[in-house]
Amino acid sequence: MQATIRWQGNVCFEAESGSGHKILIDGPPDHGGENRGPRPMETLLLGMGGCASFDVVHILRKSRQDITDCRCEIQAERAEDEVPAVFTRIHLHFVVTGNDLKENQVRRAVELSAEKYCSASIMLARAGVEITHSYAVEAA
Repeated sequence: MQATIRWQGNVCFEAESGSGHKILIDGPPDHGGENRGPRPMETLLLGMGGCASFDVVHILRKSRQDITDCRCEIQAERAEDEVPAVFTRIHLHFVVTGNDLKENQVRRAVELSAEKYCSASIMLARAGVEITHSYAVEAA
């Protein structure tokens, strides 16, 4: 896996993934940014949420659940008055929508992502970040 980060001036960078996808990463105006993209730490959360969501959807589809939507809402806390201002707590709440979804299947998919498959969240947990998960099941 590879990526390239290219400076775009001020505190803005273009990040290109090895698969050729690009995003802008920028800072807030009070740090010389123009708010043209997410902050670096926000992209870390986005990646973690994407990784976990991919797992949950994949597991549910593999278990033949009729899933129509999945949303992962993330709340994170960072160390205050410290440098580096690392994440201390992250909570992922999955809202899974579908037809006749089995709650035990959704619970199990979230657990498997958290404990076995989501490389991003497992890596952060091993680094000392407290990571919690919850879920809700909604009818389509």
